Amino acid sequence: MPHTYRTVDVPVAGGDLRVGIWEPAEPVTATVLAIHGITSSHLAWPFVVDALPGVRVIAPDLRGRGGSRDVQGPAGMAAHADDVVAVLDFLGVDRVPVIGHSMGGFVAVVLADRHPSRVSRLILIDGGLPLDVPAGIAPDQLVQLILGPTAERLSRRWEGVDEYIEGFWRGHPAFVADWSAELEAYIAYDLVADGDGFRPATSYQTTVDDTVDLNLGATLTDALARLSAPTILVTVPRGLQNESPGLYPPAHLAAVLERYPQVQHVAIEDLNHYTVVMSARGAAQLAPLIEREIQLASA
Repeated sequence: MPHTYRTVDVPVAGGDLRVGIWEPAEPVTATVLAIHGITSSHLAWPFVVDALPGVRVIAPDLRGRGGSRDVQGPAGMAAHADDVVAVLDFLGVDRVPVIGHSMGGFVAVVLADRHPSRVSRLILIDGGLPLDVPAGIAPDQLVQLILGPTAERLSRRWEGVDEYIEGFWRGHPAFVADWSAELEAYIAYDLVADGDGFRPATSYQTTVDDTVDLNLGATLTDALARLSAPTILVTVPRGLQNESPGLYPPAHLAAVLERYPQVQHVAIEDLNHYTVVMSARGAAQLAPLIEREIQLASA
């Protein structure tokens, strides 16, 4: 059954956080919190929402992104986690399963550590456990290593949505087989006025700060060392540019799963880092996993 969609603005330290809410037709069987990736927004989630009939989905734009782009103050995983708790408080939500995609997975892990009473289970989608990062790498090199052309996109200016779509997104290798109206809406939402042109909502500096924090800071490693929430990690074989291997090459994945044996691993094939959430076929494979976690959370 279809969901109804609305947004609310939630006061947090430094401004107001934009939050997307998808309400299902009655009855509501469950509520989940969905946290997007590093240069993304809440509009990454419509395919997953459609695959979860009866489930209310709460999805914030993290500070520095989308409709939350003007929130002042430092970012980082702890700040994002505290912002998300402010969202739950504002909406009167006590304890939920949390879905985190990409950087959202890292935020989810830190959320579960800083606010354990608010998280019933974690579903980490191609993120949340340490990436394969060389020691001693400089911040800008780190961003380029992980994000590649995505980092360049953040530094460019565009004449409008059409140029943004045709100049970057239309030929994006991740979406060759998965172009959609939902993707076009996501792209249009990402573009904001900047002088006589437009820019992506996420600033390059915000991306650098968050990338450094989740890869080189102690916040994530400390949170993982104390991880107690039941957790599954979903990985896909291809990365941001549809390249293989993806963010978790097999040998590295085996090592991190050995380091964190409490994390259950699920591999989904034939998808990349984007299409695992931003396509109908990706959402169709995620939905049974999410529904199982919802059922376990309510048991």
